[in-house]
Amino acid sequence: MHLTHLECPRCGRDHPADVLQNLCGCGSPLLARYDLAEVAATVAPEQFGLRPADLWRYRELLPVADPRCVTTLGEGWTPMWRAPAYGHEIGIADLLVKDEGLTPTGSFKARGASVGVSRARELGVEHIAMPTNGNAGAAWATYAARAGMGATIAMPLAAPTICREECLAAGADLRLIDGLINDAGRDIAELIAGSDGRIFDAGTLREPYRLEGKKTMGYEIVEQLGWQVPDVIVYPTGGGVGLIGIHKALHELRELGWVEDRLPRLVAVQSTGCAPIVRAFAAGEDRVTPWEDARTVAFGITVPAPLGDELILSALRESAGTAIAVDDAEILTDLRDFATREGLLLCPEGAACLTAARHLRAGGWIRPGERVVVLNTGAGLKYPGLVQGGAPS
Repeated sequence: MHLTHLECPRCGRDHPADVLQNLCGCGSPLLARYDLAEVAATVAPEQFGLRPADLWRYRELLPVADPRCVTTLGEGWTPMWRAPAYGHEIGIADLLVKDEGLTPTGSFKARGASVGVSRARELGVEHIAMPTNGNAGAAWATYAARAGMGATIAMPLAAPTICREECLAAGADLRLIDGLINDAGRDIAELIAGSDGRIFDAGTLREPYRLEGKKTMGYEIVEQLGWQVPDVIVYPTGGGVGLIGIHKALHELRELGWVEDRLPRLVAVQSTGCAPIVRAFAAGEDRVTPWEDARTVAFGITVPAPLGDELILSALRESAGTAIAVDDAEILTDLRDFATREGLLLCPEGAACLTAARHLRAGGWIRPGERVVVLNTGAGLKYPGLVQGGAPS
């Protein structure tokens, strides 16, 4: 393992990686750092193609030393489909969709759960707890069960029913909350405070290793394009861990010398019903103001005040990217149109990225001939009723 330490991006303080860590004392999430010179001397990009088709092919850039602690269901190495018919319709000839719906538990959350649970297992954790909008809780409950850990998951009542059932099937202690994810977060905080250290907080960005699983989406995009970077990556943003992770991966790849200096422009996509990142980005601010009365059909991005707001906004600005909010009615229209033209049923969060790409191309921000990668973060089958029934009332 080439993990060296954890670093606070806000105050610059280093933390040891061989003990359990949550947030820095200043309140910021921590980032895992590696000896990248040592990694570059150990492995070459062409070697990854000889390894199993899962995210653990990048083991030198992941934080787990003991292979016996690796908790896996084959997650990662998801396909990246070309979408020529829909791309032609919206004026993006080189449009690709990275389909995370084919991961275990049906969403990209399996990546963070696999690496996060594996590292927690290596550091001696026996019980994890977290708030969730649905898919993350389902994934962490599943991987915790596979690792022999206990799990407590707090989830809004309005979350997709299948996610609730996945948690129960995995034997998790499921708490249903009449509210949003921030309300679920308060419930988990009280539980952990009274646990005398027996329960580990695995909430979004409250431990450093979920992010390391999510960053493998960035590695895969680049490897699947023949170690070339696209021009634009469009990502549905709630807690923003995937966007932060992709940004981190791209910078690691550049430091390793495996890609050129030019990196993709990143786009954070939110709904007009919950757009704290879009509002802060437009105002030139570094932190968000919590969004009041948040609601959207794209339930996974209903996060009124993401903990990683500084990191999301920094990634957008450093990459010359942007943030855009799209309307629920358009999300559902594009979900149906894409399925009709390309034969793939996206999750609403993935469809939001199509809507965003369409608007950005129409406005000229995405230029003719650019290669655009859209992330479909989950299986459309987890959201029954959206195609015929429309948005919930």
